[in-house]
Amino acid sequence: MIVLDRDLRLEDVSLENDDFAEQVPHEAFALLRREAPVWWYDWPLGQGYWCVTRHADVVAVSRDTKTFTSEYGANLEDLDDEQRAARQSMLETDPPRHTRLRGLVGPPFTPRAIKAYELVLRELTAAVLDRALPLREFDFIEEVAKQLPIRVLARLLGAPDEDTDRLIDWGDRMIGNTDPELADVLHDSPESEEYRMLPFRSPAALELFDYAHELAAERRRGAPSDDLVSKLVHAEIDGERLSEHELDTMFLLLVVAGNETTRQAIAHGMLALLEHPDEWRRLAEGRELLWATGADEILRWSSPVLHFRRTATRDTEVGGQTIGAGDKVVIWYVSANFDEGVFADPFRFDVGRKPNPHVTFGGGGPHYCLGAYLARLEVQVMFDALLPRLAGFELTGRPERMRTNFTNALKRMPVRVTPA
Repeated sequence: MIVLDRDLRLEDVSLENDDFAEQVPHEAFALLRREAPVWWYDWPLGQGYWCVTRHADVVAVSRDTKTFTSEYGANLEDLDDEQRAARQSMLETDPPRHTRLRGLVGPPFTPRAIKAYELVLRELTAAVLDRALPLREFDFIEEVAKQLPIRVLARLLGAPDEDTDRLIDWGDRMIGNTDPELADVLHDSPESEEYRMLPFRSPAALELFDYAHELAAERRRGAPSDDLVSKLVHAEIDGERLSEHELDTMFLLLVVAGNETTRQAIAHGMLALLEHPDEWRRLAEGRELLWATGADEILRWSSPVLHFRRTATRDTEVGGQTIGAGDKVVIWYVSANFDEGVFADPFRFDVGRKPNPHVTFGGGGPHYCLGAYLARLEVQVMFDALLPRLAGFELTGRPERMRTNFTNALKRMPVRVTPA
């Protein structure tokens, strides 16, 4: 449930990792949207940044890559030129380079290609549920929410099914770089300086790179195939093959983005339905609602990626606020998804919500999420298969969140189910 603290003041707003450890601080974002929609935040770990919290401004910044570049980093960390060069992935590029890189991996993610994948998704979902539901009591994250996205991703990459646990582990350790339970080295610790050239400052990136090299070597020895690793190995941009560094960062991006976000959408969607039994009944009684509007409401509500950062390339203005060249500009998708000026009664979970112009996949423009169609279909297929198989579903403990202000991440959700 989302309950807002109406007594919060601007001077009390804090957006650090600890502030997201129990729940998303929706009261802070609601206050910012009302009183300071483009607001300077003095970040204690580096250069401060502008918080952009209204839907219209998030969309405007997202689409204007000439004024708001991604090339200085997509996360909050301040990077020097050496770090930028070492850690740059497709996410931290702008057109035309971004367009060319995206073209290498884009074809399997088009609506037509994804629609053809639906039968495979249904088979993988059935296998996940066949294994999980007979357990009766289990961690929904571990046994269900984690399992479908990574199995789908392994198929797309051409990775063996038996490697999915390793891919999950590497992704968790990188995304969880601010959570003491998950991180090898905490992102803001002195020890992390040893890994400053690696994505997320995480040694797990090195292990993932080594794995990518093994898969790439296999593809070079064999005939080209349809999997993404083969396409990356044999692809050319402007007559040149991808460098090892470019292949590494692309592979890492696919693993992290292709696993974590859909996992969280499934987890938060299940929790939302549990907390809103009337909405559960609406979907159960009319499953076509899931395909028409329900999945998009789950995606809006879950907002798996909380923010991305841009950097102003020139003096400009957003929402009436002057922004200087070189300033960091952070677009908060989770705030835009609950903007009262766009969504009627935004803190009501409504599986029939229409229209629903959520920005869960970004605000549009060249950085719109590559896997948007796949993620939506995974959510649709999962709940279409799961809900009819449940006669009962309850929490057996409080869901535990990851300590991070980057992703809306649940790391445990203990449940008890009664199969139908």
